[in-house]
Amino acid sequence: MENIETTSVHKFFRILLGLFMISTAIGHFTFQRIEFQAQVPDWVPMDKDLVIILSGIVELILGLGLIFLVKYKVKMGIVMAVFYVLVFPGNVTQYLNATSALNINTDQLRLARLLFQPVLIFVALWSTGALSHLLDQKEYRLQ
Repeated sequence: MENIETTSVHKFFRILLGLFMISTAIGHFTFQRIEFQAQVPDWVPMDKDLVIILSGIVELILGLGLIFLVKYKVKMGIVMAVFYVLVFPGNVTQYLNATSALNINTDQLRLARLLFQPVLIFVALWSTGALSHLLDQKEYRLQ
């Protein structure tokens, strides 16, 4: 997988997303830990606190990777997008159960959070050059 050239705007959003992930990871380990547990669906066959700790570790690694592993930014973008897809059921659970957590305490805010997830996926792919890479691969396969 080749490393795609990106602009300074892409770089800004990639680093911003990395910082967002690091700060979210810190919340998982500390002051937002209980609130994050409210988002873990009951069907997940693990202790909710363990899920939050493990996802916090993943978020920390992804955040640091987005910032520092520039050589692998395309791969990081794809992995980040997949991560956002994997945690989406937690956002759905929060919406369906009308759970107030993380300053999201109305159905409108919970719905907005659901609608924001595709934006995060797009930013992860776009800011790392992964979107260009994936589109180029699609074009190549069609020929």
